[in-house]
Amino acid sequence: MPAKIIDGKKLSEEIQAEIAREVALLKKEKGIVPGLAVVLVGDHEASRIYVRNKEAACKKAGMFAEQHTLPASIAEEELLHLITTLNHDPKIHAILVQLPLPKGIDQKRVLESILPEKDVDGFHPTNMGNLLSGHTTIAPCTPMGILKILESIDCRIEGKEAVVVGRSNIVGKPAALLLLQHHATVTLCHTRTRNLADHVGRADILVVAAGQPEVIKGGWIKPGAVVIDVGMNRLAGARPVTGKLVGDVEFEAARSRAGWITPVPGGVGPMTVTMLLWNTLQAAKK
Repeated sequence: MPAKIIDGKKLSEEIQAEIAREVALLKKEKGIVPGLAVVLVGDHEASRIYVRNKEAACKKAGMFAEQHTLPASIAEEELLHLITTLNHDPKIHAILVQLPLPKGIDQKRVLESILPEKDVDGFHPTNMGNLLSGHTTIAPCTPMGILKILESIDCRIEGKEAVVVGRSNIVGKPAALLLLQHHATVTLCHTRTRNLADHVGRADILVVAAGQPEVIKGGWIKPGAVVIDVGMNRLAGARPVTGKLVGDVEFEAARSRAGWITPVPGGVGPMTVTMLLWNTLQAAKK
């Protein structure tokens, strides 16, 4: 039997409706409107689209959102001054600096300049350290979305073999830590892992964020496994499906073996924006 498709778009809409209700209650009871500041540096087309989607979602949920668009030529000190201003702005509860930043700007220094309690992406070393220590913290949005997806299908994480393919600070590492917090036995792999197929074949829960199209072959998937495909790659070249979006997993072949699987697009992607709203709400509550 083919795997069940996990509808991330539908789930995100349900959670966003819940967030909107909580925002309305927070306004009514405390007079607090959760506020998000988005900082966009340069004219990166994909970044502009992401920022526009995030702002629209915020406003739909009843939150306050403001955008600061800066030229790629801005001096690093000017960018840091803006973040300091936002750190001290009482109407701003969450700050997001859209990545990537232009060359010449120290990304690490910029992200570390955001107050940990306003770091809605969960990238500040304090928040990452809290995550590593198992303490309550703001966690990166995509890994949080993955947990919500697993929760939505009543996937019991405790005791399961979980394999994460990808070791980025944005998805792979925090996803592994969150699964570990939920008592999974976690293996963290990457594209240079030897015998990757063997590791993948043991996974009850497989999370793939490798950044390479269809690098995980469908035949590797353990029958009945839950497959969470974070990848989003646009095929190009001489292939007949030029321009088609695909994930990091061979979808059709994997679907014939897995129990549950996320599609690309429409799986993990919508949940990332939703968890941004979730983190903004939590920051405002605190």
